[in-house]
Amino acid sequence: MFKFLKGVVAGSGTGLKDLPYNIGDPYPSAWGSWSHFRGTSKDDGSPVSIFALSGNNAQDGHLAAGRNGVKRLRTVRHPNILSFLHSTEVETHDGSTTKVTIYIVTEPVMPLSDKIKELGLKATQRDEYFALGLHQIGKAVSFLNNDCKLVHGNVCLASVVVTPTLDWKLHAFDVLSEFDGSNESASGPMLPYEWLVGTQYKPMEMVKSDWVAIRKSPPWAIDSWGLGCLIYELFSGSKLAKTEELRNTVGIPKSLLPDYQRLLSSMPSRRLNTSKLLENGEYFQNKLVDTIHFMDILNLKDSVEKDTFFRKLPNVAEQLPREIVLKKLLPLLASSLEYGSAAAPALTALLKMGSWLSTEDFSVKVLPTIVKLFASNDRAIRVSLLQHVDQFGESMSGQIVDEQVYPHVATGFADTSAFLRELTLKSMLVLAPKLSQRTLSGSLLKYLSKLQVDEEPAIRTNTTILLGNIATYLNEGTRKRVLINAFTVRALRDTFPPARGAGIVALCATSTTYDDTEIATRILPNIVVLTIDQDSDVRSKAFQAVEQFLQILKQNYEKTNAGEIGATGGASAIPETAGLIGWAMSSLTLKGKPLEQAPLASSSSAPSLAAAASNATSTATEAPSVKASHHTRSNSDFTDQPAPPSPTSTDGWGDAENGISEGHESDKDGWDLEPLDEPKPSPALANIQAAQKRPVSQSSRPSAATSSRPKISTVKAAVKSEDDDLWGSIAAPPPATTSRPLNLKKTVQSDDEDPWAAIAAPPPTTRAKPLSSGRGRGAKPAALKLGAQRINRTSSGM
Repeated sequence: MFKFLKGVVAGSGTGLKDLPYNIGDPYPSAWGSWSHFRGTSKDDGSPVSIFALSGNNAQDGHLAAGRNGVKRLRTVRHPNILSFLHSTEVETHDGSTTKVTIYIVTEPVMPLSDKIKELGLKATQRDEYFALGLHQIGKAVSFLNNDCKLVHGNVCLASVVVTPTLDWKLHAFDVLSEFDGSNESASGPMLPYEWLVGTQYKPMEMVKSDWVAIRKSPPWAIDSWGLGCLIYELFSGSKLAKTEELRNTVGIPKSLLPDYQRLLSSMPSRRLNTSKLLENGEYFQNKLVDTIHFMDILNLKDSVEKDTFFRKLPNVAEQLPREIVLKKLLPLLASSLEYGSAAAPALTALLKMGSWLSTEDFSVKVLPTIVKLFASNDRAIRVSLLQHVDQFGESMSGQIVDEQVYPHVATGFADTSAFLRELTLKSMLVLAPKLSQRTLSGSLLKYLSKLQVDEEPAIRTNTTILLGNIATYLNEGTRKRVLINAFTVRALRDTFPPARGAGIVALCATSTTYDDTEIATRILPNIVVLTIDQDSDVRSKAFQAVEQFLQILKQNYEKTNAGEIGATGGASAIPETAGLIGWAMSSLTLKGKPLEQAPLASSSSAPSLAAAASNATSTATEAPSVKASHHTRSNSDFTDQPAPPSPTSTDGWGDAENGISEGHESDKDGWDLEPLDEPKPSPALANIQAAQKRPVSQSSRPSAATSSRPKISTVKAAVKSEDDDLWGSIAAPPPATTSRPLNLKKTVQSDDEDPWAAIAAPPPTTRAKPLSSGRGRGAKPAALKLGAQRINRTSSGM
């Protein structure tokens, strides 16, 4: 029964084999008779620290003090006191000798002396880190003395350990005991295990064992002296050997020296309370302490204070010790972002600190937080993530992007904010290479199909640019179905000049994906029309594209004749089209602020949209409104060679009518004008023509056949016939241009089909009036009568 109760009080478990932790290598130093080991959990492999104390006799005083330390550490909880996890006591028998070992398992820590050597901080950075650590230990000692009325009894360098996040924590509670100054009848030692403390660390009253004076002193008197010893050991760089060394104040900072002297006052009642030490604004107020303190009480700050703090944090972090920023400040920042207490500007600071990490550490310490932030409903967080996606996108795996990131990002495609839609669009340049083919074809292309007819011209332009950049990640079938329709049917017919320019550049950049038939029948006819576009930059790009595609056809023709490839071999790319296409400049803003973001990708070797971009900024909100022009021709304007059919799809680009791909009728070279159909006269005029036996020109409105422009209604009808095609309902209108392709005048086809009719003089504008017996305009022609008749003529007669 006694052993059972002893196990409950002393620890858990009955032996080392039952300890759920693995004991690793020891540290070179530890407090008192304890040994300090590295360790790991048997369950999840997480790191821990294991302290061990051994004795040959169960009644050994060291073991009794050790059990006191275990009990105190288990019950006292504070952020700056070592966290207790587990303990056990093990007995081993070696013949007639019995060995007892106490094990304490805590959070992973290492001795302060070893950590100081490892960091190797110098000058100001060292003093700032010491100030932070002393502030933390001061709070722990003040908590014990003032709040708990406990006396630690041996505050020194050896009793302080450091966590992986560089926090200082107080431990070594073997001597700790209650302060019984109010008990006047007490006469024995107040600290039963004070003999464990080295003489050099004892104040004079403890050396003399004057417990009456100690009980009359304030509760902090003994630990204030110990805190003074800790300060000396920190700044001297060596352990205290004897009490007289405390008078050497050469290394003590001047701002701390007055408080140091008060902590070591020879009169216990005049020693400085540790809580007063923390109020030393001159020493403890530095950039590192202020930054960490602000992060610790972040939940108490208002939004204005948070916003100001996080906007300054990237610059402040550069001035702080790099090791402390990465191990202490970075985890605090990541945690505050993950749990929603930090503002959106904190993400900029997090990514800047994360850039100082190795790739492996970034994936472990920063990336999980970023992935969780994509699920945030805070629009400011989403905007910040999309603006900086190029800084962390490459570090995310394809599975994470496809399953955890993209579903949240895709909601931005349909956002009511044009600024957020454009940022979402641009982020796809980084995320699209990591998406699966199912996501690319089944989801992303549907969103891009809608964005290509967005109300914002800049978004339409950048959608075309994105398609050109991600074309290589689409499978062959999707490229055949999507690219030409997206670039010719929509981009080249857009009313916004930079969008038309982007369509031309995208076609050139993806020239390797088209065969000779597609180039000759679907691409070149659409580009040639733009050589007379009203915008000079579009015309320039059109001429370059025509030369490039003609060169491709010529190369393939020469190779075909040489027998190198078949007649339908793939096109060879012109070298200067390699690379990514740069974004068009955007004029979209968020709450009145202009977008200040560099293009995510650009290439000096790629066809540039610089000229088009300059137009996009000034005219993004006022797209020119001009009449539909003649840059597309009717189905009979091209050769009789049909284009290959495109498979149907629901991604928005299936079987889109481009005005070229079907119904070709041969007109020799494809550029002859259509025979002009004579308009059908009205019934009244037909009677007059029958009576007078001569043709009379109709003065009604000009027919579409009298112009060299195509019948737009015919194109619209063809599009509407595709009931299952998403293009029919959202296709962009044809690009408007005021230039004329040919300087032709309206003509009327003669009965004998005169070949010169195209250049003949126009017919007279006068017309014959029908014979009438009345003066009313609506009178019908009078019937012919025998004999002479009087005809009343008006001044406007024939």
